[in-house]
Amino acid sequence: MDPEKQQLSDNGISVSLTPSPLDITSTITTVKNPAAGAIVLFAGTTRDNFAGKPVKQLEYSSYPPLALRTMLSIAQTVKVKHGLTAISMVHRLGVVPIGEESILIAVSSPHRQAAWKGGEEALELCKEKVEVWKLEEFGGDEGGVWRANRDGAVGVSLDNNKGEDRP
Repeated sequence: MDPEKQQLSDNGISVSLTPSPLDITSTITTVKNPAAGAIVLFAGTTRDNFAGKPVKQLEYSSYPPLALRTMLSIAQTVKVKHGLTAISMVHRLGVVPIGEESILIAVSSPHRQAAWKGGEEALELCKEKVEVWKLEEFGGDEGGVWRANRDGAVGVSLDNNKGEDRP
């Protein structure tokens, strides 16, 4: 049990934010259902490089009340659109070391095609819309870069931003 986990749920939907390491087994268990013939899990992990630069770690921050509402809205939309049985979205906050998961998205549906498509859409919408920011800490003298949680976004160097605000 994670006492710091913040969560919202609604009819086969569970979304949460936590500073603790993510639990793949419990995320899959959340979406298991006798009516589902398919479960798809996406696990996003911290890699050791970005654009050819060594990454030491990632650190995620958020405004949880808003981020959870956005995650719930995305999950509700995707669940209906793809006819999913259940969906769980869990995002880690705080420091996420290399090789550890920062996000888990699990979906279940009667058939695999809906699960594949629904899981991918949930991930892309989460990265596009959810109010989560990441600090990418690089090795060497470069320091870190704050960026929205988007693939390939350039971000703002801590040197340029003086660490005062998040983009």
